Amino acid sequence: MQIHITVLDANDNAPVFTQTVYKASVKENSLKGTIITKVSASDADKGSNGEVSYTISNSMIGTSKLFQITEDGDLILEGPIDFEKARNYEIDVEAVDRGGLSDSSKVIIDVGDINDNSPVINMISSSNSVGEDSPSNTVVAVMSVNDPDSEENGKVRCVINKNIPFTIRSTSSNFYSLMTDSELDRERASEYNITVTCSDEGVPSLSSSVTLTLKISDVNDNAPVFERSSYKAYIVENNTPGLSIFTVKARDADWNQNARVSYILEDSSVNGVPVSSYVSVSADSGVIHAVRSFDYEQIKDFHFRVKAQDGGSPPLSSNVTVKILIQDQNDNPPQVLYPVQTGGSLVAEMVPRSADVGYLVTKVVAVDVDSGQNAWLSYKLQKATDRALFEVGLQNGEIRTIRQVTDKDAVKQRLTVIVEDNGQPSRSATVTVNVAVADSFPEVLSEFTDFTHDKEYNENLTFYLVLALAVVSFLFITCLVVIISVKIYRWRQSRILYHSTLPVIPYYPPRYSDTLGTGTLQHVYNYEVCRTNDSRKSDCKFGRAGSQNVLIMDPNSTGTMQRIQNEKCILDEPDSPLEGFYDYVLTVDS
Repeated sequence: MQIHITVLDANDNAPVFTQTVYKASVKENSLKGTIITKVSASDADKGSNGEVSYTISNSMIGTSKLFQITEDGDLILEGPIDFEKARNYEIDVEAVDRGGLSDSSKVIIDVGDINDNSPVINMISSSNSVGEDSPSNTVVAVMSVNDPDSEENGKVRCVINKNIPFTIRSTSSNFYSLMTDSELDRERASEYNITVTCSDEGVPSLSSSVTLTLKISDVNDNAPVFERSSYKAYIVENNTPGLSIFTVKARDADWNQNARVSYILEDSSVNGVPVSSYVSVSADSGVIHAVRSFDYEQIKDFHFRVKAQDGGSPPLSSNVTVKILIQDQNDNPPQVLYPVQTGGSLVAEMVPRSADVGYLVTKVVAVDVDSGQNAWLSYKLQKATDRALFEVGLQNGEIRTIRQVTDKDAVKQRLTVIVEDNGQPSRSATVTVNVAVADSFPEVLSEFTDFTHDKEYNENLTFYLVLALAVVSFLFITCLVVIISVKIYRWRQSRILYHSTLPVIPYYPPRYSDTLGTGTLQHVYNYEVCRTNDSRKSDCKFGRAGSQNVLIMDPNSTGTMQRIQNEKCILDEPDSPLEGFYDYVLTVDS
């Protein structure tokens, strides 16, 4: 008999993993549900005793939240993993059958790094400011830079923004120094915003940056500079002392106290006088004031130097030249140089009755010490005995006849000429010119009693005239007696010639010179007398030294007849004694 025996399975076999250790890798930041690996275990039993289930038996906190295994043995990612937190994981996986028998295996998961972290910059030390006189390679900041990524993703390179006088250098692993690489100038840039950018070498590359604000502290390396290389200012004469003339201005490129400018008047002299007695300078504002009232006729311009000094230590300074020009003001009236106006003497210009139209009688000469148009003079005839007879040149002051002189014209003519300048307001001076219309002195003398400046002299004129004529007559007779006596004496003394030793009192008529260079007006009327010891008559001839004649009348002097002996006449006979050549000039007191 054939007996079929069916052997019933008993759960006498435990599940067995195909590998004792499973290795897997996964990239960090992989998505949830990513299958990391698959584990497998077999059970020799049959039926339900051969059915295997998988579980994770790790006791590590949080592991069950990151990973999960399915019934088929698939290890699935359930949470985010970070390479920087954990670079690998070890998971214990257990296979259990229905009978409760089990086997375990280990799964080692390596976390793959990706470039998900930017470099981290940590400023260890830094300065808020640096002096502009700092030398090159002066360290202004020290920093550390870290990138938690690995390999190429963790390699970092740092740079700063361009066109600034700074550089960054790696001093050791992950440490960098920010330092100067050229001279600093606060006047060009007083502040720098330095941006440090650190980048890793991952793909794609990640970077981070930090900005450092660095101020450049000032040093006194700039002197004050004036706005102009030189200054020129004008001030009108007769100014009020203390008047503000103008302002000098200097600027200093430095900062704060180093840029605070003060103004100083440098010591100098103007015509031997300290310049401080002419002007003063305000130390803070640079305003220049006049210390005194200026007079254009005394000083027309002067110059001095002003120093601008900053408040640095040591202070720096610069100089500038200032020129002050005094402007003229019409504060001086014209001055008449000719004819001279004296208190008691009277000058009369003689005009012959035969004078034609345009005959030059005389010239009024005047000057004005002002300048420019204030010294431009014009001459006008203000008053005249006969306005139809004379005129005055507007620019040259020449007095000329404007018509033919006739016998009906009065001998005495008085002209009043006004001289005006061209200033605003105009100033003027007047001069009185006395003109005698006559051909000879006797004709003038006949009218002499009325030829005075003022009516108060009329009573004294006759007395002085008579006295003068008496004195002249007496002197003339005395001279004739002396001459005859000398001639007789000489004739008796063997005809020896002697020069007369009689006292000579010369008289020189006034001469007036035109200071402006227009010529000299000389007026002399001469009587020339030549005599010999045996002459029975006197030969007299009359001549004029110039084109015009002058009659001088001085009420303060006594009438005299002067004789000037000039040996110009040669005796007609060789044995006769030499007689002098005499000039007689008649001076009559008014």
